[in-house]
Order: sequence, then structure tokens, then C-alpha cells
Amino acid sequence: MRRYLEILSLPGALRFSAAGLLARSGQAMLGLGVVLMVSELYDSYRLAGILTAVWAVSWAVGTALLSNLVDRYGQRRVMFPAAVISSLALLVSVGFALLQWPVWALLAPTVVAGATGGSPGALVRARWKNLLNDSPALHTAFALESTLDEVTYMIGPVIATALAVGVHPAAGLVAAATLSLVGAVLFYSQRSTEPAIHPPVAGQPRQGPGRVMLLPGVAGVVAVNLLIGAMFGGIDVTVVAATSSWDQRAATGVVLGMFSLASAVAGFAYGARAWKSALWMRFAVLVVAMFAASAALLLADSSVSLALVGMLFGVTVAPTLINGNSLIGRLVPESQLTEGLAWMGTGIGIGAAAGSSVCGSVIDLVGYSEAFMVVAGFGLAALVLAFASLPALRAFSARTKPEPDTA
Repeated sequence: MRRYLEILSLPGALRFSAAGLLARSGQAMLGLGVVLMVSELYDSYRLAGILTAVWAVSWAVGTALLSNLVDRYGQRRVMFPAAVISSLALLVSVGFALLQWPVWALLAPTVVAGATGGSPGALVRARWKNLLNDSPALHTAFALESTLDEVTYMIGPVIATALAVGVHPAAGLVAAATLSLVGAVLFYSQRSTEPAIHPPVAGQPRQGPGRVMLLPGVAGVVAVNLLIGAMFGGIDVTVVAATSSWDQRAATGVVLGMFSLASAVAGFAYGARAWKSALWMRFAVLVVAMFAASAALLLADSSVSLALVGMLFGVTVAPTLINGNSLIGRLVPESQLTEGLAWMGTGIGIGAAAGSSVCGSVIDLVGYSEAFMVVAGFGLAALVLAFASLPALRAFSARTKPEPDTA
């Protein structure tokens, strides 16, 4: 706990971390909010998965472009107007759904909402990097943000489900748009902790969007994150289908919240410790554990058992994401830091799109059990890619200074 109190006592740290938490809390409600609204108003998990995928892909592509602009022009100039547009477009999409327009009519505003949503989590981490540089405390800061990510995904699904079931199927998305907008206003108004614009390395032109992926090791780490995102997206829609088949749909938010609760606790504990083992090694070990936990989801046959098994999966999530973000923080230069961190979120977004779409189709065709098998398949692919990336990550570690989180 002392490590967390020390970093939060730094000037402006508590304010920007809290505002960043609110700014990304709305996004934590979006995926499940879309599934709950579309599956209820249009009676189709396939359509729900497709619309979720459209938002996620648009968000992923837009985030990559916006993050490059942030590195060039700064956070507030780029992201504040984008956040306003995103929230308004999401409300337009909800309006079309309430009017029962065809699902294809929802695509355009959904694309706009996703493309302009950005990655508040990456921007918060960039502020921590700016504040702490390569201090050992950076590991703790990244752990804090990963834990807060999980807090949003613990509370968000519960709120989204409660609003969708108790108020209206679209109420969760209205709340998501509102929270995102309020959080953006609070976060981007804090100018003192906004990172300065870093010029590119002398003699090298500033890279365009996506070029950061060509740096050694970056593509492998992002690809693993993409598959982790596919697991998240697949789990969201499959848990809804599973609880519905057990006549326990109202428990959906609680079940997903338990996944995130376990992840938040694990992330908090992981960040409080100074690790002596190599970062790349911990990354690989946790991806193996994540795959094993995803396979265990096939054993669930009720909301209670699904929540319990899901907590095993959740324990692996935040520490794995902490390691991935820490690796990216070391693999990319300062002038491309926001984009590098944002690509991690982009990987999750693209993966979530694929996962929700594929699992939604599998549910409609076969059932939720087979969809959980698909989730485990994503985990196996992540394991293979993680081990394929280890030579590059290990070589990079050997060429650089000791990791900031070693004791």
C-alpha cells in the first residue's frame, strides 16, 4: 500500500488518475451495453456481436490514428473534441435503436463513436511515464492503472446490466456516453500534468501512424494483447448467453464483475511487489496461466460456478496486462510512447471485435459451451505467440539497462 500512496501523493497524480478512471469507465460499459440492448431490442446475439465488433474495430483504428496525433500535438488539442464527438455519436446510435430502425442504420454513428473514442488509459499511463520517467515507481503506477481498469470492468457490467434490466435495454449505453463525456472534461482540463510534445530522435523524421509496430518486439506483444482482447469479447457475449440459458440473465453483470474483481485484486498485489525476475519471463508465465484458466471456463454449469471459475481467469488478467504495458513502455521511444501504449488498447479492441463476433455467431449456431471452447482457443493462440516473441524480448532486455521494476 505504501508504494501506491507514495505515487499518488505526487503533484497532480491523484487528480489525473481519478479523472482518467472516470473517462474510461464509460468504455467499460459499452461492449456489454451493446449486447444487452441489441439482443433485447432485435432478438439476435449475432447482430449484437456484429455491432459490438463494428464499434471495437472503429475504436481500434481510430485510436491508432488519434494517438499518433496526440504525440504530435498534445492530449487536449486532439482528444477533447474527439471525446465530445464520440459521446454524441453513441447517443445518436441509441436513438436509432429506440426508433427500431434496421441495425444497418446504427452502423454509421457507431463507427463515428468508436473512431473518436480514443484510449484514456493510454493517456493516463503516458502522464505517469512523464511524471516518473524510468523510476522503479513506474511499475507500481502501471499496476495501479491496470487495477483501476479492472475496477471499471467490475463495476461497469453490473451498472450496465442493472440499467438494461431494471430501467431500459438502452439505459446502459446512455450512462456510458454520459460518464465518458464527464470524465473527458475533467481529465483534459488538467494541463499541468499533460506530457510535453517530444520531438523525434535527431536525424530521424517523425514516424507516421503504425510505424511503431515495426520496432523489435512491439508487434509480438500487441498481437498477444489482441488475442487477450478476443478472449474478453468472447467472454462478454458468451456469459450473457450462458446466464440467459440458465434463466439467470440478471446475474450477468455480477458474474462479469467477479472476473474483474479478481483481476483488480491480483493487479493491486502484483504492483505492490518489487519483482526480481525478468519482465519478459513473467509475461510468458502469466500468458500460460491465462490459457489454463480460460480452458477451465468449460467446467461451469451455473452462474455461481461460472463466477468462481471466472475469478481464476481474472487473477491472470491484470498482471498480464501490466507486464505487456511495461514492455511497451521500454520498447518504444518517448516520441512514440502514446502511440505505443495506445496500440495495446487497439489490440484489445480489434481482438474484442473478433471475439464477440465469432462467439456471437457460434452461440446462435451451436450454443454457449462451444463459444467457451473458442475463447480457450484464443488463449492457446496467445500462448503460442507469446513464446514466439520471447527471443526478441529477451534480446532487447539484454541490450538495455535493468528493468525499472527490479529490486
